[in-house]
Amino acid sequence: SGTVICPGAEVKLYVIASAEVRARRRHDELRGRGEPATYPAVFRDLQERDARDQARGTAPAKPAEDAIVLDTTDLTADEVFAQAIGIVRSRSS
Repeated sequence: SGTVICPGAEVKLYVIASAEVRARRRHDELRGRGEPATYPAVFRDLQERDARDQARGTAPAKPAEDAIVLDTTDLTADEVFAQAIGIVRSRSS
């Protein structure tokens, strides 16, 4: 998280998407590489990882207090990049 990796960053983004969309993206990525994967298994693994990441004692997965949350659920990769650049440009001095 930005609170540990880059605590002094001028602009911090916390990128999120719904669990369903992240699982679909991961499933598509695995299938695209020719790896066997089922959506239910990928979704379950993602939920388990999320639970571990949010509960860990050191650097739990949560936004820094001054982070801007960027929800990518309904965005393409190009749209995410454009929004991130826009946010950074608008917040940079």
